[in-house]
Amino acid sequence: MKPFLIQPIFGVTLTLIAYFFSGIVRRKFNFVIFNRVFISVLIIVAVLFVFNIDFETYNKGGKYISFFLGPSVVALGVFLYEKIEEVKRDLKVFLLSVFVGGIAGIFSVLAILILWNTPEILSRSLVAKSVTTPIAIEIVKVTGGLPEITAGIVIATGILGNAIGPYFLKITGIKNKKAIGSALGTAAHGIGTAKAFEINQSAGAYSGLAMCINGIITALLAPYILEWFLN
Repeated sequence: MKPFLIQPIFGVTLTLIAYFFSGIVRRKFNFVIFNRVFISVLIIVAVLFVFNIDFETYNKGGKYISFFLGPSVVALGVFLYEKIEEVKRDLKVFLLSVFVGGIAGIFSVLAILILWNTPEILSRSLVAKSVTTPIAIEIVKVTGGLPEITAGIVIATGILGNAIGPYFLKITGIKNKKAIGSALGTAAHGIGTAKAFEINQSAGAYSGLAMCINGIITALLAPYILEWFLN
């Protein structure tokens, strides 16, 4: 058993099995909390904990799954190309919406953390919570936060956005699919974009573009907004 655990195939196999069973759970219990990403994470963590397997051992194979995140994001350009004329018509309001949403995401988390008098390291680590993990990690290196905290919160943000984002938008009366996609991409990055594609292709295309634009906005402005808040 141990020789298998130290091979990259273990991490790949465990990830795929966890995602397969998450689909079964999702179909059987069609409830908001049974999000496929969330369930997959719980299964993987449970297996690692029960069999006393450290993350480094799992990640020998898990990193190959993570590698495909990059190409999958690039592949979103195909859907964007198909909707390019539609995006051009909405470009001004779209850019304004993503800019306001991105800035609001930064201000809101910093305001809450500072209001609760949390340690400064949390502000430095969570300022980039709404952008995809690779970008968030690079931002945190500039702000002086802890990448481990950032990665965990970014994933949690995506899972929550995927699970409850569409329901929240529906409750608030937002029905336009392009607006829903833009909101999910801005607030919940790649995991939110996956949910947007479940809605329809237009929502997915707008969500993917929103994720990219918000990543740029946050990378450029988050360090300065953070220092302004802290000073």
